[in-house]
Amino acid sequence: MYKKIPFKIRVVILGVFCIFAIIILIYNAKFNYTNHKAANYIRNENNNTQSNTTIKANENKLAQDKKKEELNAKRKKLDDLCEQGYNDFGAKQYSQAINKESQVLAEDPNNYRAHAVKGIALCYLGSGTYDEGMQEIDKSLQIEPNYGYGTFNKALALELYGHYDEALTWYNKDLQIENRVWSYYGKAAVYGREGDVANTVANLKIAISMQSNIKDVARNEEDFANVRNSPEFQQIIK
Repeated sequence: MYKKIPFKIRVVILGVFCIFAIIILIYNAKFNYTNHKAANYIRNENNNTQSNTTIKANENKLAQDKKKEELNAKRKKLDDLCEQGYNDFGAKQYSQAINKESQVLAEDPNNYRAHAVKGIALCYLGSGTYDEGMQEIDKSLQIEPNYGYGTFNKALALELYGHYDEALTWYNKDLQIENRVWSYYGKAAVYGREGDVANTVANLKIAISMQSNIKDVARNEEDFANVRNSPEFQQIIK
């Protein structure tokens, strides 16, 4: 017959169960803590990776912005120097213009404006530098075939050295690119040299309609010596 378990044994058994329960609770708590710690570590690693990526992206952007600023500053410096050379040419300071444009081209060999200004300044400097000047103008047009100022300068240089038919061709090319008053004036000057009153007056009229002070320039222009006394010419320069 079943005997009742003694009280002491029951106490021992209960104690054993309690110990097992405590061990299980401790294990679960430790396991949960470990998992939580691992999850936090992964989360922190992900955050750190994202943060590092953001920092790197910001650093790259700052570097690109700085490089862009430096390039813009360099471009502005060269543009200012090129403009100074252009102004020197307008003031008939041909050697200074050539020097400044040469500095620009040393930094930027494909600067077609600098080639064009240097080229026309060389042409005006003297017959000994005409070929070199035309080469510079041609370089300008090789880089930018539709560059109006380069096209005009080629026409102007051709006219300056008596290549009148070619000059007319290039003045007309410039007028296909842009409506430049001085190309009409240049054509009028070429026709004036040749004594062609009708074409001189036709082109000069257009130039005067675009810029009224052309009249004052034309009155004393040597190129119009062969047509100056014609009634038609006298009429338009009144």
